[in-house]
Amino acid sequence: MGSINDTTTSFESSPDMEKFLCDRLLDPAQPISERFRALFSLRNLKGPAPRNALILATRDSSNLLAHEAAFALGQMQDVDAIPALVSVLNDLSLHPIVRHEAAEALGAIGIESNVPLLRNSLVSDPAQEVRETCELALERIVQLKDAGAGSSMGEKSPFLSVDPAAPTTLCSSVQQLREVLLDEEKGMYERYAALFALRNNGGKEAVAAIVDSLGSKSALLKHEVAYVLGQLQNKIASAALSNILKNDNEHPMVRHEAAEALGSIADDKSISLLEEFAMDSEPIVSQSCEVALSMLEFERSGKAFEYLFMQAPVVQQ
Repeated sequence: MGSINDTTTSFESSPDMEKFLCDRLLDPAQPISERFRALFSLRNLKGPAPRNALILATRDSSNLLAHEAAFALGQMQDVDAIPALVSVLNDLSLHPIVRHEAAEALGAIGIESNVPLLRNSLVSDPAQEVRETCELALERIVQLKDAGAGSSMGEKSPFLSVDPAAPTTLCSSVQQLREVLLDEEKGMYERYAALFALRNNGGKEAVAAIVDSLGSKSALLKHEVAYVLGQLQNKIASAALSNILKNDNEHPMVRHEAAEALGSIADDKSISLLEEFAMDSEPIVSQSCEVALSMLEFERSGKAFEYLFMQAPVVQQ
């Protein structure tokens, strides 16, 4: 779903528009696809109303929506969202996918005062994917500090996302990057840095190396790999992503990203699979398929530009 999820679209807002979007996001009676449309639209706005609505959404009963709200707050790099994100990270009653996204958001915001908070969860959180995310976030903050204020490290990628790691410049070849990415003994930040360097390369060998890393032991790494393959929208990855989605034993966060990536690739087999798994017993997966299919419906009808709400619908009296 990188085609929309990673896109920043500027449009004029109004109090009525903000209220409509906030209400739509937080209305559990709305289809999950409509709530995601509101979420993606709010991500393009600034100010207390969009931020507070997204903060409330991090506590939603839909773990998929809650984690996406935390992700959005990180992509917006809104420092005023930090207390709420810390609260989410520390709340062990929440699904690990939501806590993981809160940790990643704290790293994306990149404030040094987040370091002790992340260190605490690094050693205390019971979920491996959350601990690994804290490791990533801590290293990103260190790298930002070391790079200095004039560095471009904190800037968005060519794919318009704030990445958890900067692409490495230490490896010069696709083969070297592949070796780092596939090395289970390497630190998570180093492997992520290799992943984003391969993504930015974008060639056939680079994509093949990324696909190969779907065999990693780390659910966190695999979920990011699937996300990157969605950004690349390369059909070479379809078979491997399909196998991930079909695997009931795979972590839901990995299956969910595989579903979204298949939505971005959008070949006939991918669409059929999304339709099948929109009935999956795991809500994180079924809702991901539903959202991906909704986005595809807009694209196929030639109305992709209408996926984001540009104005509130007129209510007939």
